[in-house]
Amino acid sequence: MIALPVEGPLSRVRFERLSDGLAALLAASLPWSTSATSILAVLWLIAVLPTLEFAAAQKIFRHPAAILPVALVALAICGLLWGGAVPWPERFAGLGQYAKLLAIPLLLAQFARSDNGKWVLNAFFASILVLLAYSWLLQAFPDLPSHGYPRGVPVKDYVIQSEIFAIGAFVVFDRAVAASKEARWSAAAWLAALGITFVVNVMFIATARTTLVIMAVLFILLGIRHFSRVQLAVFLAAIVLCAGIAWTSSPYLQQRLVEEHEPGVPKKSFDQTSAGARLYFWQQSLKFLRDAPLIGHGTGSTREMFRQVSPDPAAEKASNPHNQFFAVGIQLGVAGMLALVALWVVHWRLFLGAGPIEWIGLVLVTQNIVGSLFNSHLFDFTQGWLYVVGVGVAGGMVLRQRAAS
Repeated sequence: MIALPVEGPLSRVRFERLSDGLAALLAASLPWSTSATSILAVLWLIAVLPTLEFAAAQKIFRHPAAILPVALVALAICGLLWGGAVPWPERFAGLGQYAKLLAIPLLLAQFARSDNGKWVLNAFFASILVLLAYSWLLQAFPDLPSHGYPRGVPVKDYVIQSEIFAIGAFVVFDRAVAASKEARWSAAAWLAALGITFVVNVMFIATARTTLVIMAVLFILLGIRHFSRVQLAVFLAAIVLCAGIAWTSSPYLQQRLVEEHEPGVPKKSFDQTSAGARLYFWQQSLKFLRDAPLIGHGTGSTREMFRQVSPDPAAEKASNPHNQFFAVGIQLGVAGMLALVALWVVHWRLFLGAGPIEWIGLVLVTQNIVGSLFNSHLFDFTQGWLYVVGVGVAGGMVLRQRAAS
């Protein structure tokens, strides 16, 4: 690592604060702009590397939470060697999908050392609050320009927006329950109202079916975290009742859930419905796994495999099998899938604690695991970086707290 002076404009303290600030800006950019995120990620990397002292950080780098992302990337590098007929540009493009995971150990080391992790968490939450307000503004005033996006979705797409709002909702729901246990009823009411505002946006403005599954799992985890068995039963019954009310009062939600299965509507081809496309991708993915079960077809091979089984030009789009297990398994086989599961298990266990930072990390990891059953979230740009930044920052904060105690 570069040795920085103790004092002066290029001192270690200045670089540490700069890297913390850039990490906060990186988190704030995630809901809004892929270009800004990419630029900030590079700037953050340049700023953080000189601040890391290997002797001090090696304990963090030896932690399984830091080792497993590196191991999965290392396996993907090895997978470049058995790509077969896959063009080299596609192999390196496939490797790029894994490369962001290398930021996790750096973020863990940075925020195990720094006490500015709250900068990052607060910046991200402030960013999604602005997005929430903007979304409701567009919905309330239809004449406002939407710049080509669906009404109520200011940037990116409804899947990203709904999943980010689900994360925000469950972070504030947790704090609302905690405030109610301390008899801080005013704070609990405001926090609960904010969480409901997030959820109502998901239900009435930007609904993704994957997000609904994620929310169901997170409600169960929230109940287990805070309530006794009887209270949990009452809580879940209330959630089911609220879900029924949302269903009956939201034509948009009904349309999103039943549009592909409405009686009397002719069946569409697989590439015209998301459910049909997923079934097709999963069926083909299982065939690819059977052909090369142990080490897969090589890094970046997904597009080539789908290209071989379908002469349809639409197969060119099939670089994403809409399942993270298959996305890794096609390329790296059972070895890669085991590494992926180990990564999720270690990160999930890292956040099994009673504190608010542990809950934030648990929400982020759970969202990624559940979402990855229906999408390739680690390989998706926004969801992948959301996982990397969230696990890295919250994980570093948790390791710092445990070291101090």
